[in-house]
Amino acid sequence: MIGIRILQVIFMAGTVFLALFTLAQAYLLARWLILWLRGRHTLPTPPAPADWPHVLVQLPIYNEGAVVRQLLAAAAALDYPHKQLTIQVLDDSTDNTADRAAALCAYYRRMGIDMQHVRRDSRAGFKAGALAYGLSLRPDVSFAAVFDADFIPPRDFLRRTIPHLLAEPRAAFVQTRWDHLNPRQNWLTRAQQLAFDAYYMIEQTARSRTGLLMTFNGTGGVWRTAAITDAGGWSAETLTEDFDLSYRAQIRGWRAVFLPEVSVPGEIPPAAEVYKRQQMRWATGSDQTFLKMIGPVWRSKLSLVQKLMATAHLMQYLPHPVMLLLLLLAPLMIATGAYHGLPLAPLAVLSLVGPVMTAISQALIGGAWLWRTAHYPLVMVLGTGMMWNNTRAMFRAIASWRARRELTFDRTPKFSTQRPPRLPASAHTVVELALAGYALLVMFMAWRSVPSVAPLFGLYAVSLGLMSTSALWYAWRWPRARRAPASLPSRATDRRPATESRRP
Repeated sequence: MIGIRILQVIFMAGTVFLALFTLAQAYLLARWLILWLRGRHTLPTPPAPADWPHVLVQLPIYNEGAVVRQLLAAAAALDYPHKQLTIQVLDDSTDNTADRAAALCAYYRRMGIDMQHVRRDSRAGFKAGALAYGLSLRPDVSFAAVFDADFIPPRDFLRRTIPHLLAEPRAAFVQTRWDHLNPRQNWLTRAQQLAFDAYYMIEQTARSRTGLLMTFNGTGGVWRTAAITDAGGWSAETLTEDFDLSYRAQIRGWRAVFLPEVSVPGEIPPAAEVYKRQQMRWATGSDQTFLKMIGPVWRSKLSLVQKLMATAHLMQYLPHPVMLLLLLLAPLMIATGAYHGLPLAPLAVLSLVGPVMTAISQALIGGAWLWRTAHYPLVMVLGTGMMWNNTRAMFRAIASWRARRELTFDRTPKFSTQRPPRLPASAHTVVELALAGYALLVMFMAWRSVPSVAPLFGLYAVSLGLMSTSALWYAWRWPRARRAPASLPSRATDRRPATESRRP
């Protein structure tokens, strides 16, 4: 009996943690609904200033040969006064991307655009180091926009974001919504699209409009350089330098502005191994940021609600290790009858939060939103299937933090219109396959004695199995990419007509 009680306590502790995390999501959904009812879920664009300030556009790249051409073309096409715009291509590349980027920068300078090709002696600090180095070259600018290599800013991006920073002197940054270049490529990109849309349309909007702490998402935003300096600057202590800096700034009293009505399209990882690599970096960095910032958050002058919601935000990847623990304990729970008598019904109600957020976000975006929402089960599969990957990230973050060791920033491969090269499946794919088989066995055990929980373990089995087999299939079947020609942009496709003014 004592053993059963211990199992039940451990299980309930894990379940309560997951329930509290879902309650935080429900709170954001409720706050968003209140904003929507009051017509405050969007912000009107302030009037354009008489004199536009100088803006630095920073483009950090590293071996981005497949996408550098489209990135620089989009930056050059920004509708902003020539004399008030400087574009920095922060190039840490070690392949022929550097030569390609240098040629493109020279081309755009001949067109009258101040585009600088910036190289460093080393890749110290990775993306954070590149951004800090670029700012050190232009200490006179007041605003810095950041775009990752696979994002394409719209022409009016600066005209729609800069006025918000001018209107609100305590705004540290403006973040815009991520849109998608390839959402219908396969099941993986469809699932990511739905997850991203719910996050941006509901969560980020609710955080920004209600005074909760939110994060700069690394791209598609503009920083006030004074806020960067006041918060201590870009830091490579974590792999999510954007999360870290945005929290440091807000703890010091700066605000964050989110604009869901302004979107910047970017590439979604189309392959399981690529997605897992991206999530490994994001989860590791988020867990590092939790270890770094949880103390400052609770020692700050933030309100109790702000501290609680910030804690949930910092812990956003920790549900995955808890889910894995509950899976591993399941056979003992079933064999000892420990499931009987546990209050599991409330979890079914909380599970509705995700699909409701997804449906609302898709309705706001418009188009065939019902058809897109019908793909929500893919989001469940994607999130559940990452439990092993993100559990590894947690241990990696703890080990690096205790040793004060800087981890390597593993970039997410970008492909644009090219077909991705063959990527070998990680050795951890075998562990995912084994966990899928384990979950399948647990499902059959549960079906015989506790049928109410059998579907949960069926989801575990399908999710882990699909993520692992997708990685194996991709490594086996996908052909190698063809090298893209290092050509300069054509006047027909990448330059606006000579008669068109660049002044807003």
